[in-house]
Amino acid sequence: MKRIILLALLAAVVAAFFTFDLNQYLTLDSLKNSQEQLGIWQEEQPFATAAVFFLVYIAATALSLPGAVIMTLAVGAVFGLVWGLMLVSFASAIGATLAFLVARFVLRDSVQERFGDRLKAFNQGVEREGAFYLFTLRLVPVFPFFLINLLMGLTPIKTRTYYWVSQIGMLPGTLIYVNAGTQLGQLDSLSGIVSPEILLSFALLGVFPLIAKKIVALVKKRRVYKGFQKPAKFDRNLIVIGGGAAGLVSAYIAAAVKAKVTLIEANKMGGDCLNYGCIPSKALIKSAKVAEQMRHGDRYGLEGGEPQFSFKKVMQRIHDVIAAIEPHDSVERYTSLGVEVLQGYGKIIDPWTVEIQLNDGSSQRLTARSIVVAAGAKPFVPPIEGLDQVGYLTSDTLWEELAKEDDIPKRMVLLGGGPIGCELAQSFARLGSNVIQVERNERVMVREDPEVSVLAANALRKSGVNLLTGYEAIRCQFGGDNQSEKQLIVKNPDGEEEIIAFDRLICAVGRTARLTGYGLENLGIQTERTVVTNEYLETLFPNIYAAGDVAGPFEFTHTAAHQAWYAAVNALFGEWKSFKVDYSVIPWATFIDPEVARVGLSETEAREKNIPFEVTRYGLDDLDRAIADSSTEGFVKVLTVPGKDKILGVTIVGTHAGDLLVEYVLAMKHGLGLSKILGTIHTYPTLAEANKFAAGEWKKAHAPEKLLLWIEKYHRWKRG
Repeated sequence: MKRIILLALLAAVVAAFFTFDLNQYLTLDSLKNSQEQLGIWQEEQPFATAAVFFLVYIAATALSLPGAVIMTLAVGAVFGLVWGLMLVSFASAIGATLAFLVARFVLRDSVQERFGDRLKAFNQGVEREGAFYLFTLRLVPVFPFFLINLLMGLTPIKTRTYYWVSQIGMLPGTLIYVNAGTQLGQLDSLSGIVSPEILLSFALLGVFPLIAKKIVALVKKRRVYKGFQKPAKFDRNLIVIGGGAAGLVSAYIAAAVKAKVTLIEANKMGGDCLNYGCIPSKALIKSAKVAEQMRHGDRYGLEGGEPQFSFKKVMQRIHDVIAAIEPHDSVERYTSLGVEVLQGYGKIIDPWTVEIQLNDGSSQRLTARSIVVAAGAKPFVPPIEGLDQVGYLTSDTLWEELAKEDDIPKRMVLLGGGPIGCELAQSFARLGSNVIQVERNERVMVREDPEVSVLAANALRKSGVNLLTGYEAIRCQFGGDNQSEKQLIVKNPDGEEEIIAFDRLICAVGRTARLTGYGLENLGIQTERTVVTNEYLETLFPNIYAAGDVAGPFEFTHTAAHQAWYAAVNALFGEWKSFKVDYSVIPWATFIDPEVARVGLSETEAREKNIPFEVTRYGLDDLDRAIADSSTEGFVKVLTVPGKDKILGVTIVGTHAGDLLVEYVLAMKHGLGLSKILGTIHTYPTLAEANKFAAGEWKKAHAPEKLLLWIEKYHRWKRG
């Protein structure tokens, strides 16, 4: 009842304020018009005038009424800088605290009761760092002050903390506004507007947010590094932990700008992509695709037949491909570029020191101004009962293990229906293995539109994969007549258990960031599924960065290299200029046959985000080159802003889809629409013409029909 009465009273006061148009007195014109009278009152009754201003300011702030800026200028104009600053500083802090208490009394209990579980982490953060959060908001107001007063009242921050932080945090801004008011009060003609004093005052108003931001950053930095002794000088400008895509690019950039940089890698240079992921899988895909083409030679007017090959030679070719590319990422190459490469494990001891346990058994410590953690990711192994006993392979181990086999495993179980799982399942099936692919979701490649998932599933089954969607792996065991047969027990969509016998099992259910062993936990650097960074890739410590798979949110080699540029440049030149990572245009591709490639929004994502869109579609079965290549399966699908040719997203399914996508990536990156693509000459006959024809479909759908009718009449008139 008390809450209702208080709310009613406050509502009545606010309503009266607007009903009687009292806000007309809180304008700059009103201030100038009444400036002389206010000055007289102040001279005749200084204490009474100050008291009235003080109480009115408190009331306006407590009730969240507009006009605080004008009142602050008025106080500066009437009372001068010193007394005006004291008056506004205390009045604003008291008024803000009253508004804070009202929100707490009226709303906090009900809000916490309703959203308590969701607010648990937020409440804990406020209890731990509430004073600093509030100080930051007061110093650099991201939200209006009245909103801060109301929202902070819903949190567990203590009232006395709220008051003194508000008092201190608002003081710099108050000083600048009161000072501006003193200069405004001295205006007696239009020429005074260009006086140095008032120009300086308004210049301070403009630069204050930048100054305040620097102050907050400095305060935060001092708090973060408290307890650590910064070296007087450093051994290196940059230390990079990890020799994958992100680490290599970071080190390369540092060396290119003549920084002294050390790259630490314990295992193989080139990281996962070269040794276990992109390169070996694409070499496998190529061999499998050739085998499939040989099997179906009749599609090309040739004699088809079962291809004869040595599986050991296929696997050896994969290792030959890795070896051919290896020099690009080798120790020798990067050493020649000016990068010091150390083979060993790097562990961060303090914000500037890294201890390296070298592979030869020795160790050393190095200091650096900045550190980039680019430790990558590793395959995720699901906690399936009995999995360790029957044995399993991952994308990291299968290349070495299967290279030892004379023949391809006859029965292969592959867990996972994402890009990696689909690529491996199709390839091994095409090479003659009886592949059973198990996916717990209702469809494979769940990040794509449903129609793409259907097409991918059909392609897998067409290649010989026994695809089981909606199946959950329960446990592994030994069974059969002599209890030596490896078996996977799965639960089918009806909830019944089924037994799948296999010779080899591959886990391809995703990857997880490498987060332990690098000293992050000892420094308190937050990790969730990845290392937590801000938009500049900074961790808790502004001189320690993370890039690549370890940082997320994407696990692509090209995004790792993309992040590496930002991490390296910010690490080396951040005190002058820092750059936010741009994730606006991120392409990706799954290299099954036909390939699936996408950039920007899919239809599903656009609907989930309530983003209006139009769909333009072009089927490859109409493309001359696709017909000539007997590769007509697939389409180009473009999402655009309704009525405009601005591209929101593109999905391409078909042969060489990953290559065809690049034109759209370039267009989206530089703001080019479909009309520009349509107006670009594309070589005939190529698959790239699909992009032009898709743009033509959009143009046809948006043809100016009324104008064309008038043009038709014009041509009829010209014919007589």
